[in-house]
Amino acid sequence: MTTRQNKFAEILKQYNYRLHSGDIVAGTVIHNEKIGFLVDIGTKKIGYLPKEELLINLTNTMDNNLMLINTTRDFFLITENINTQQYILSIKRLDYIRAWKRIKQIYLEDIIFSLKIRYINKGGIISYLEGIQGFIPKSHISCIKNQLDIELIKLNNIKCKILTINENKNQLILSNKSAQLKLSLHKFKIGQLLYGQIIMLKSYGLFVNVCGIKALLHMSEIGTINNNNHNPIFIKNHFIKVKIIHLNNKHGQVSVSIRNIKNITNHHLQY
Repeated sequence: MTTRQNKFAEILKQYNYRLHSGDIVAGTVIHNEKIGFLVDIGTKKIGYLPKEELLINLTNTMDNNLMLINTTRDFFLITENINTQQYILSIKRLDYIRAWKRIKQIYLEDIIFSLKIRYINKGGIISYLEGIQGFIPKSHISCIKNQLDIELIKLNNIKCKILTINENKNQLILSNKSAQLKLSLHKFKIGQLLYGQIIMLKSYGLFVNVCGIKALLHMSEIGTINNNNHNPIFIKNHFIKVKIIHLNNKHGQVSVSIRNIKNITNHHLQY
C-alpha cells in the first residue's frame, strides 16, 4: 500500500469505520481477473467487482475490461463474502439507483424528451431512458396508420413523456401521445371546431387525426345528422368537421363529437 493508502486505513481504524450492505464506497480497480475485478477501497479487506455488475450498457469485452484498470469511482456495496473475506461491489446497481432518481425528477417535472427507438414489436416500442428500459404501448403512439408510418418512426427519435413508473418492478411506461398533445395544446380548446382525417374505423366509433393528434369519435357522439338519411357513413382518409369535447393531457387523450354540427355528408358507416 502507498503512504496515502496507509493513512486512509489508519483513519478508518481510528474511527472504527464499518461497511454495510447498501453503502456507497469509493475505490480503485487494481486487477482484472477471469470473472471480475479486484478493487482497493482503502480497507484491509479487498473489494470484488463481478463482471455481471458492471455498467448497465457496458459490453463485456477485453477492451472495456482493460479500460477499468486504475479507474477510481464510486461503487455500491452489495454484501460481504465471509468465505473470501471480500466486499462484493457493483457499478450497475449504483447506476440504477441514480438513473431512477433522475427518472423520478423527470416524471415530477412533466418533462418531454426524445428517445432513440431500439425495437418495435406488435405491442409497441422499446427504448431506454437513463439506461432503464422503457415501453411505449401501441395505444400511446400518435397516429400510426400503416407499416410505412412504422418504418418512418424507426428512422427517427420519438418524443415521449413518462406515463407511469414502478421502481420496485423496474417498470417504465412512456407515452408519445401525451407528449404530442402537450406540445399541441395551444391548438386545442374545448368546444373548438376543427377538421380531422379519418384514420381508423372501429365498432365503437372511429379515430380521427386532428392536427397530428389521434382523437376518438365515439358512436355516442355521432348523433343524428340533420337530413333525410339518419345513417352517416365514414370512409377512411376522408376529412370531417369535429368538435373538441375532452382533453386528457396525462394520457394524451382527445375526444371529439359531430353532434349538432352542420355540413356533414350522410352515408352508411363502412369498415
